[in-house]
Amino acid sequence: MISEVSLADRTLAQAPPPGWEGVRLTAPSRHPVIGVPVSVTDYDEAVAATLTAARAGVPFLVTALAVHGVVEACTRPDMGRAIAGFDVVTPDGQPVRHALNLLQERRLRDRVYGPTLMLRLCEQAAREGLPIYLYGSTEAVVETLAAALQARFPGLVVAGREPSVFRPLEPQERRALGARIRASGARMVFIGLGCPRQELFAWENRDLIGLPQICVGAAFDFHAGNKRQAPRWMQDLSLEWLFRLSQEPRRLFRRYAYTNSVFLLALARQLLGTRRISEDRT
Repeated sequence: MISEVSLADRTLAQAPPPGWEGVRLTAPSRHPVIGVPVSVTDYDEAVAATLTAARAGVPFLVTALAVHGVVEACTRPDMGRAIAGFDVVTPDGQPVRHALNLLQERRLRDRVYGPTLMLRLCEQAAREGLPIYLYGSTEAVVETLAAALQARFPGLVVAGREPSVFRPLEPQERRALGARIRASGARMVFIGLGCPRQELFAWENRDLIGLPQICVGAAFDFHAGNKRQAPRWMQDLSLEWLFRLSQEPRRLFRRYAYTNSVFLLALARQLLGTRRISEDRT
């Protein structure tokens, strides 16, 4: 199912380019996973929806949530409100995909992984001449990332790049950042601040930036060669969290112990509730 939102219904930071006034943005349908709306989508649909907004030069918020992000959105009111305002929330982790398939009787064959989504968008951006902007991480990472993406996708225009300041931006800083991004000529902005900071940032600055923002977190480090990705077989078996834990045990142990437990317990309750409703109807 596709939900449609007319450009005329959106509060825009800038008017769409001439000829785009009648365009209708499409976004995949979403269904709750432990109370968090997650898009039932695949790579092709997520890329197509984002590119439509990029061509039009209008706000469009995309994020890829694994278990950690879903739990953050479930337990933190500010994150929950932000995610409710996103246009696309892809099932980044295999457990989130499995949950959607169980709860909604869907047949999603693969997750929509943030790092891969970024590469597919950059590939298409290079083909269409849609400049991108990189915001987040450190100066060394964004510099290396920009060079790596341009080497991988000849013709890709990186209109601008700047690191995070690792603190909330003041109102005047937010306005200045939005102005810099718009003045750069970028059509898509990739945000690499980590969850939930990147989602809160994108939502808060939606209309100041006025362009598609794609929150991809660790993709900055992965594609810059700063961190290793899990082998494909571990990704397919829903064990990426275990690989990342082995790489950063001190930082991630408490996070995964908490979020994995909360996710499994909440999912079990939702499944039981869904089955009871189904039984009551029969």
